[in-house]
Amino acid sequence: MTFSFTLPLPAGYRVHDVLAFHSRDAESVAEQVSPERLRKGMLIDGVPVVLDIELPAGANPPGSASCTVHADGALTPVAQARMHEAALSVLGLRIAPEPFLDFVAGDALLGELAQRQPGLRIVQSASVFEALTWAIIGQQINLSFAISLRRTFILQAGRQHSSALWCYPAAADVARLSIDDLTTRKFSRAKAETLLRLAQAVDSGELLLEQSASNDIAAISAALLSIKGIGPWTVNYGLLRGYGYEDCSLHGDVAIRAALQALLGEDEKPDMRRTEAILRQYSPHRTMAAAHLWASLHPRAENA
Repeated sequence: MTFSFTLPLPAGYRVHDVLAFHSRDAESVAEQVSPERLRKGMLIDGVPVVLDIELPAGANPPGSASCTVHADGALTPVAQARMHEAALSVLGLRIAPEPFLDFVAGDALLGELAQRQPGLRIVQSASVFEALTWAIIGQQINLSFAISLRRTFILQAGRQHSSALWCYPAAADVARLSIDDLTTRKFSRAKAETLLRLAQAVDSGELLLEQSASNDIAAISAALLSIKGIGPWTVNYGLLRGYGYEDCSLHGDVAIRAALQALLGEDEKPDMRRTEAILRQYSPHRTMAAAHLWASLHPRAENA
């Protein structure tokens, strides 16, 4: 099954940032990135799917993203709508940058920093489950090792599309793994156990990740925190990458604290309590505050 749709891109849209985020894995097992093009593999209702996105050339292009979905089977109308939502996420189109820019105009700490990269956006994972598993994989290890573990995770639990691109695993696929499947491939036991707990909770229906009137962000956050091995940083990072939630506090993030240290001109990083207090000043826009702080350490790309 194949179908297409287009998404308009706002003025000042930064194609480079999106491509840089999705090209972190040099081996490209589940994402393929080339100039003006992104291909992303995922599973939708058990069907291997590739989302193929063509982007206009240039740093600040007008126009639209042309999205084509190649599915190895039929997709329901609901599943097709989920592909549209996934495209919005991977293109970073959920949180507009302008409200934060207005909020921090004249701010002594972040005002000038934000004005230097006015088009900066939060690029997201294609699904909430992908965002949460990536957050768990990345806990307390460096980015290069986390990317390597993510690749192993995809090859173990994911499935291949007919094009040979791998699809990021769904909860049911991960739930079938054993602890040894992961620990024999460089996952710590604690990380492996947390991944399996999350996958089993989602697969069984014990943990509902879809937002609704009775399952809002607060309820989802509380349910995630009840899972052993998932703490506030993982929840906030998962909310940021998975839901595009606009007010995530990343006060436990080492890079955020390093960026604040540089901006404050201090000899040591602020501790988590002080960092939380600083970030609280930017509520309800703490997610974009985090994006600009990350970008201050890596100019031209929001890539943490």
